[in-house]
Amino acid sequence: MEIPISHPRYESLKYRHKLVSGFESGFVARAGLIAHGRGEAFDYLLGEKTTESANLAERAAVAKLLLAKHPVISVNGNVAALVPGEVVNLSKILNAKLEVNLFYGTPEREQKIKEILIKAGADEVLGTGEIKEKIPGLDSKRGAVDPGGIFTADVVLVPLEDGDRVEALAASGKEVIAIDLNPLSRTSRAADVAIVDNIVRAVPGMIELAGEMKGLSEKELKKLIENFNNRKNLDASLAEIYKNLKDGA
Repeated sequence: MEIPISHPRYESLKYRHKLVSGFESGFVARAGLIAHGRGEAFDYLLGEKTTESANLAERAAVAKLLLAKHPVISVNGNVAALVPGEVVNLSKILNAKLEVNLFYGTPEREQKIKEILIKAGADEVLGTGEIKEKIPGLDSKRGAVDPGGIFTADVVLVPLEDGDRVEALAASGKEVIAIDLNPLSRTSRAADVAIVDNIVRAVPGMIELAGEMKGLSEKELKKLIENFNNRKNLDASLAEIYKNLKDGA
């Protein structure tokens, strides 16, 4: 379907149709469409913009990823549909590995997402092989991870995630960065850094920040992380939502 640029909801409809196309192509799960709709509702409340608190979280996230010895970016069907080129670009700037990880996982879906990322410029995509390790305490298919990727990662970026997986990754000793539009979710609360922003803004924002921050010293990067408090930042996100509701009343 061709959406006229003049449509007042052009951007929103464009991304909805990317997800529908991904579902029809077999790599976006049916439940992924529901998850996106839920996220859109929170995006309305945030004013459909990157807030000050989201920008602070993105800075802290990039600092953690730049300092990481073995950073990994987890990719599911929605991520592959919405920001495939951007997530590949971010992985290259941060020297982070890409790994396909799915709740509704099948070898066919994994392979299709891998092909999308390779087409977008990725040199390597993990998570599609038969040999996998298990994240303790996580019984879903998302608990099966690549031994050279998430299993040995020290910092994991998990966009559009499940709360139980974030909790399990954190319990296994990994630092977890989440991108989640819901500041009240278990995902946001369990992450070390929760970016309350739409992924279509958050990943490009992180790319820009990574370019700026690559020149910072280790001491400067650590200072950014030390000054960040995830719970306080989530409270700031809620305050921004409340202000939008109050101003719109």
